[in-house]
Amino acid sequence: MTIVRDVRWFKGVVIFPLAAWCALPGNFAFWPLLFICLLPLFLWLSEAGDGKAAFLRGWLAGVVLYSLQLYWIVSVLTTFGGLPFIVSVLALLLLVCYMSVYLGLFSFCFSRFKDTMPVPLSLVGVPAAWVGLDWLRSWFLGGFPWMDFGYGLWSVPEALQTADLFGHHVLTFMIVLVNLVIYISVGRRFSGLQKIISAGVLVILLSGGLLYSRSRWTEVAQRVDNAAAAQIGIVQGNIEQVKKWSPEERLKTVESYLELSGSLVAGEKKPDLLVWPETALPFYPRGNELLRPISSFLRQSAVTLLTGAPWYEVVDWEKRLFSYYNGAFMFSGLGVPGDSYFKSHLVPYGEYVPLKKYMPFLAPLVEAAGDFTPGIVGTPLAAGPVRAGVLICYESIFADIGRRWVENGANLLVNLTNDAWYGKSSAPYQSWAMTVLRAVETRRSLVRSANTGISGIIDPLGRVQSRSELFVTWAETVSVPLMAGKTHYVSRGFLFAPVCAAVGFLLCIGAHVMDQRRKKWYRDAWFR
Repeated sequence: MTIVRDVRWFKGVVIFPLAAWCALPGNFAFWPLLFICLLPLFLWLSEAGDGKAAFLRGWLAGVVLYSLQLYWIVSVLTTFGGLPFIVSVLALLLLVCYMSVYLGLFSFCFSRFKDTMPVPLSLVGVPAAWVGLDWLRSWFLGGFPWMDFGYGLWSVPEALQTADLFGHHVLTFMIVLVNLVIYISVGRRFSGLQKIISAGVLVILLSGGLLYSRSRWTEVAQRVDNAAAAQIGIVQGNIEQVKKWSPEERLKTVESYLELSGSLVAGEKKPDLLVWPETALPFYPRGNELLRPISSFLRQSAVTLLTGAPWYEVVDWEKRLFSYYNGAFMFSGLGVPGDSYFKSHLVPYGEYVPLKKYMPFLAPLVEAAGDFTPGIVGTPLAAGPVRAGVLICYESIFADIGRRWVENGANLLVNLTNDAWYGKSSAPYQSWAMTVLRAVETRRSLVRSANTGISGIIDPLGRVQSRSELFVTWAETVSVPLMAGKTHYVSRGFLFAPVCAAVGFLLCIGAHVMDQRRKKWYRDAWFR
């Protein structure tokens, strides 16, 4: 009996997390596993006695899964945050325990559906509950939508095309649905009719998605071919993070970027716009003498530059109060700064520290992080025909920021980032994978310039046109189509996820009420 029990736990706490980890980007990235990786979890949850037991099982499975996914946080906090190793590990465990709550809540919902809900409603309720909790995690407490299951398909552009309807969440919905139908098909407790119904629903939805994807692929491909294009030079400086901010290295950093940019300007395809990474200028550009060689280069080359740089505004000079920003600036061919954008979604414990008054042990991290002020998504940054919506750093994992840029008129998305923090871990690959979906959802080309990689260009179909490797210097000029119009996702489809949250919640409540009534009926029947 003990052996059987151990095997059951092994199924949920080991097989499911390992399968999901191997399926998602960053390690093995074997995406076909996405369509069966949830089966061990479903089988394990089906053996849970009640909702509380299911929640605990889901939470434990989440602890293992998110520990595998987010292990790199320890290195970031120790190397760049200045925290002791043990404190960094505790911080990771705190985040992992929090993330696992969502899987625990899903598991509770699953336990309610499997006991009382008719199969047709479960086919809606189970995927809707998963997507709804993903959406909740994307904004609650600042949000951390890292590695939703839909991102696992990033390397298969043909499978991404429905994302322009409902965002990457519709891909997650279908992945969970496929796993659920397989679970029903192998379950002894389900009748033949139930298995046929579930398989039929899946075939209809997959067929509809396939037909839409094929027609949409042809249509968008024609638009891409006929769209006006801009020549954009992407530069990856590969500046070591530990040297980047030292005063004696700042001039070398500027010279390195100018040298790489000069090779592009002198090439066969002269860029209309140069793109440098997040904080490529490791200084405040307000009146700084290090701007002189940059302005001189831009005037001589008659090229526009979009670059990341820190910024500050004086709040009260007498009290020495300032607002600090993580910014992006458009410098014209005359070397004059023009449009700018200040990062609107800051990194918790990286650019600001939530609840720092109540967690004094994070004092070293507070000093390293600073205290930035968020900006707002406004008018796209203009450079000739380009209207750039800028995503700074991990803003690229928030689908709604890219959507708002396009809603405001952006015909190109540009991600400026510095992934040197992650080192040679799985995180840069995960970040890149999530960025790909922003292009498909909005049908915009996306240019990505990262300090140490991955840099590249993704077209509106989600195809990677060019990309760099990690920790190398790299520069390339690419012809980038500038698209117009708004996808259904940009206009209304972004509501799919919150609707899933509402549907999943209501069905879960309904299932719970039905279960309580069923138990009451059995109790009453026993006493009768």
